[in-house]
Amino acid sequence: MLKVDPHPDYPPEDGRYLRGNDFSPVAVAIILNCDADKIPPELENLVRAGIETGAALSGTVQTENIGFEKIVCNIVANPNIRYMIVGGPESEGHSTGEALKALIHHGVDEKKRIIDADAPHPFLFNLSIEMIERFRKQLSLIDLQFEGDPDLIRKAVWSCYQESPVDFRGYSLYDTGAYPEPPLSGKLTWRVTEPWAVEVLSDKEREAKKRAQELIERLKARSKKHQSDKK
Repeated sequence: MLKVDPHPDYPPEDGRYLRGNDFSPVAVAIILNCDADKIPPELENLVRAGIETGAALSGTVQTENIGFEKIVCNIVANPNIRYMIVGGPESEGHSTGEALKALIHHGVDEKKRIIDADAPHPFLFNLSIEMIERFRKQLSLIDLQFEGDPDLIRKAVWSCYQESPVDFRGYSLYDTGAYPEPPLSGKLTWRVTEPWAVEVLSDKEREAKKRAQELIERLKARSKKHQSDKK
């Protein structure tokens, strides 16, 4: 099957992950439910199981916004990655696993909010729609969330490497080769670092707000002129 070189900047975003085989068809994302400096051994074992078995990237993710944006940037920079294994517990307060699966299955709306996500701030403001859709088209999800067995991660990664389809937990897995479009590169610009503080408006809403503000300014100017003429 066809393999290609990742983008020269791959992986463009840093994070809590290990880099493995650049030509691997699979990445592993383990949901983190604790502080980054207090990661328990059982989650570290899941991350190591992924990278030791041949994953391209294997790491943890906790936030349903900037954390996802980094993942998207890194995945679309390497067309060889065709599967994402999601494992680990749920992150209380973020619903990260649920949101990541919703992103892959449903994408985002016109406000760049992840569709059908119950997470508190599931907005990907720093990504283009092109990158988000490429991420979704390039990947297939393997849902192993709430499974704590490293051997299960190893078996899933191994299955993604096979030349012919193998059955794994109801998934038909094999190495389909690289996604048939060039790698994308797009390091985050960090225009929005606190998505929870952003006023979320559609294009129509922003235009309506702009017109209303302009009308208010004209009325204020007219009122000042009227008062000046009376003096």
